[in-house]
Amino acid sequence: MIIIGEKINGSIPSTAKAIANRDEDFIRNLARRQAEMGADYIDVAAGTSPEKERETLTWLINLVQDTVDTPLCIDSSDCHIILDMMPLVKRPGMLNSVSEEHGKCEILLPKVADSEWKIVALTCDNNGISEDAQVKFDIAVSIVEKAKQHGITEDRLFIDPLVTTVSSNNNSLLSFNETLINIKKKYPEIHITSGLSNISFGMPFRKAINQQFLTLAMAAGMDSAIMDPLSDDMRATLYAVEALLGRDRNCRKYLTAFRKGLIGPKKDR
Repeated sequence: MIIIGEKINGSIPSTAKAIANRDEDFIRNLARRQAEMGADYIDVAAGTSPEKERETLTWLINLVQDTVDTPLCIDSSDCHIILDMMPLVKRPGMLNSVSEEHGKCEILLPKVADSEWKIVALTCDNNGISEDAQVKFDIAVSIVEKAKQHGITEDRLFIDPLVTTVSSNNNSLLSFNETLINIKKKYPEIHITSGLSNISFGMPFRKAINQQFLTLAMAAGMDSAIMDPLSDDMRATLYAVEALLGRDRNCRKYLTAFRKGLIGPKKDR
């Protein structure tokens, strides 16, 4: 399971406050703790007004790279800003994101073709986010085929089928999983990821919904998640599900995580 740590994102109130105050210690601590808790990539998103996004991302990228060696996931809805940030990064990580909105594929894909960058691709277009699994699948196919035209292999692509909040769409998980299964059937080497917490927005006791979504999506074939690696509950769910799905030979990852204190009752750590 490929974990993309979500905590350095200006849409999170505590992180937004730290960004506004240029609180280096707060950001460094978030980067360090996410790396220690198993994040494979650290997402870096400004979450500020467009006119300040370049400046904020530059500050965040330099600060996080000075703190940890974990690869970065540069996160912006503006492909031009993503391209501007790439030279600042010491080694290729992940770019979040492209979609079929406003020519984003045409802007970004040619620029990263001959590189090691991995790409998050969202199943939305100029009509927005569809609830229809077939529409999302068709968008995913279009993006993958465009990527292939530039020599970008399937294993560099992380498709996000964009789960919607369950409070407004009771079939959000079902649509997500149907899209996921169809994508993996056509493109076995593709990675599937998701911003997990989107499904529980506006609901009480959100962690219960997030945990079950993680479990059910992993069972359907999701192999990556943009998630909170600092959450004891989410880490425990992830390691347990990998063991139960036969993806953890002799439960070695689970047992190692327990011995390292990544999972288990706090009194045992």
